[in-house]
Amino acid sequence: MKTAVISATGLWTPPNSISNQELVDSYNAWADNWNAAYAAEIGAGTFDPKTHSSVEFIEKASGIKSRYVVDKEGILDPGTMAPRIPERPNEQISVLAEMAVFAARDALARAGRKPEDVDAVICAASNMQRAYPAMAVEVQAALGCSGFAFDMNVACSSATFGIQTAADFIRSGSARSVLMVNPEICSGHLNFTDRDSHFIFGDVATAVLVEEESIAPAGHWKILGTKLKTEFSNNIRNNFGFLNRAAPEGIGAPDKLFVQEGRKVFREVVPMVANMIGEHLTELGLEGSDLRRMWLHQANANMNRLISSKVLGHEATDDESPTVLDTYANTSSAGSIIAFHKHSEDFAAGDKGLICSFGAGYSAGTVFVEKTA
Repeated sequence: MKTAVISATGLWTPPNSISNQELVDSYNAWADNWNAAYAAEIGAGTFDPKTHSSVEFIEKASGIKSRYVVDKEGILDPGTMAPRIPERPNEQISVLAEMAVFAARDALARAGRKPEDVDAVICAASNMQRAYPAMAVEVQAALGCSGFAFDMNVACSSATFGIQTAADFIRSGSARSVLMVNPEICSGHLNFTDRDSHFIFGDVATAVLVEEESIAPAGHWKILGTKLKTEFSNNIRNNFGFLNRAAPEGIGAPDKLFVQEGRKVFREVVPMVANMIGEHLTELGLEGSDLRRMWLHQANANMNRLISSKVLGHEATDDESPTVLDTYANTSSAGSIIAFHKHSEDFAAGDKGLICSFGAGYSAGTVFVEKTA
């Protein structure tokens, strides 16, 4: 069986950043307008008034301080409260595909690889811009890659599921070089009028080049093992889809955007992920002390603190479990890849680490890697 490695990663970040203060000012203005519009109903006790958000609330609840977005103006307009991203003609590359191409080119350049060297493209993300043709096929065409391409969606765990899928192609001999991309416009499915979640998400695109070890560049990352897990839960959900038009009474309802039971998610996902990491360590003959660093899914600083402490046996330092959540917010599938991309260059040959994602489904994936010379 062939050995699969990570040859390189890529990152594309939108030019627009929104601070917590900007987001709070926008939300509070919207809340004041809503309360004024429904003052009679609030006075009669039919509706509850909308309460203000605050920078302190956001940072305590999540650890997020800012986020990058594709469109800033629409999100901060109290009369819009959503990004405004115009549709493009079919002859022009779509927005998600374009983001993925930017990140892919970064990864290919870092590996010294040409697009025509790639045998397969996987687009693994939380939301696809359309049903078909597949985003991955559009990315493949834009780059000029050969072989085949397809989309996959496992919400926030899409990247680790994509890495295992790519690695399986390598191991089986179906491909020698697989490009896995994660374009995420999370602001598109976020309800910016929901005080409990209006601050959660940001936009970004990442890419991971998974290849057969014999053709990989020096200093690549050997994949020691991958493990995937799913458990059904309604606690993180988005009911928007093509059947929405068949039930028009539900169009525009809150459940057609991101909704979650945050406290339930916290209580259930933390032990699930910590136990999964522990089991995978044992299967690989490793211990928590063998890990130089953990690149965890970037959804909530408090979740990561608990998971890392359970795995390592002590509260992780910033070096042991770095965060990009403060400046990128939750970028769904891309979060752990951003952390890996930005915080891995200091590894020496033989150092080991863990890329781990978790989220809606529930879903979780672990990818243990070792730096080579």
